[in-house]
Amino acid sequence: MSPKGPFRLVTVNTAPERAKRLIGRVAEALSDRYTILHVDNCEKIEEVEPKVKEHMPDVLFSASMWSDEQAKQIHDIARSVNPSIKLHAIPEGLQVERGPDAIVEYLCEKVPPLLDS
Repeated sequence: MSPKGPFRLVTVNTAPERAKRLIGRVAEALSDRYTILHVDNCEKIEEVEPKVKEHMPDVLFSASMWSDEQAKQIHDIARSVNPSIKLHAIPEGLQVERGPDAIVEYLCEKVPPLLDS
């Protein structure tokens, strides 16, 4: 069976190189089931609306440096532009507490049900 997708993904992360690297690892780990294309990253909340308009991604992840309130704001902005977008907030502090491998492991668990929904 060929992988589902491609799914166009935008991340919201103040460390764009880390976002690109970690999403690359997740995309590779899930490549037998999904084609995930990391199309852009927003370093600031103010970039979410223009970048979602530009790319119309299927999926948006907010990184673990954002508080619950900020993640909700990011998701509300993305959904206002693209009502069908799939959203996921990585739990606040996960990167700091458990490191990049924990983020990859976490997303490999959470992404399949999200993309299949």
